[in-house]
Amino acid sequence: MHTTLDRPLAPPPPRRSRAGRLLRRTAATGMVGLLLLLVLGAAAWLATPGVGDARQRVDAMLAAQGAPALEGELPERVALAVLATEDSRFADHPGVDWRGALRAPWGVLTGEDLGGSTLGQQLAKNLYEGGADDALARLRSVVLSVKLDAYWSKEELLRMYLDAAYFGHGFYGVTAASEGYFGLAPGELSWSQASLLAGLLQAPSAYDPLQHPERAAPRQEHVLDRLVDVGTLTRAEADEVAAGPWGLVTA
Repeated sequence: MHTTLDRPLAPPPPRRSRAGRLLRRTAATGMVGLLLLLVLGAAAWLATPGVGDARQRVDAMLAAQGAPALEGELPERVALAVLATEDSRFADHPGVDWRGALRAPWGVLTGEDLGGSTLGQQLAKNLYEGGADDALARLRSVVLSVKLDAYWSKEELLRMYLDAAYFGHGFYGVTAASEGYFGLAPGELSWSQASLLAGLLQAPSAYDPLQHPERAAPRQEHVLDRLVDVGTLTRAEADEVAAGPWGLVTA
């Protein structure tokens, strides 16, 4: 008579590797985060308004400040400096940069501003969110940016962005800023002046070249570095621009 102890023991079940368990957990967490983003995005899409009135909103903002709208062609140097600094992939993305999109769920959950906002997101924040920067406002701005990109051309979006932007020292819109700081139309600005203006967008009061030239100078250098990074200027050209005068006319 054979006992249980006489029977050959079954092989133990294979042990799952720690790396495999970690990979599965990471994948599951990623799927949950993606699902959360999709649910929040769908809700935000339904909750956010249409964007066909964006140009009217820009014009109303300018009228309220007594500022002129940009006329004629886009000012090339200003446009290139702004895009290099604020949204270098503007021409290629649908309103949201995938790098920023990957950070969006964490930013919504933690309430942190992780940066990476596209030009469209910034425009949406100014036109539809009243400048609000809380987690839900940032999510709505992402959705509104996609709507803006689908409704308006890239040139129209850039024009509205330049018109709706505040450049410090009481200057609203690129035309008022260009004439106020330099006494020139936006299309007449030098690289030195265009890069200085582009640098003001992040913090217009802090980088005001009339009040804080010691802050405006390194900020301008950052814009010039970005222009080199995207291939618009060579390093030698950027260094020459940085050494040149600003030509400010406002005392």
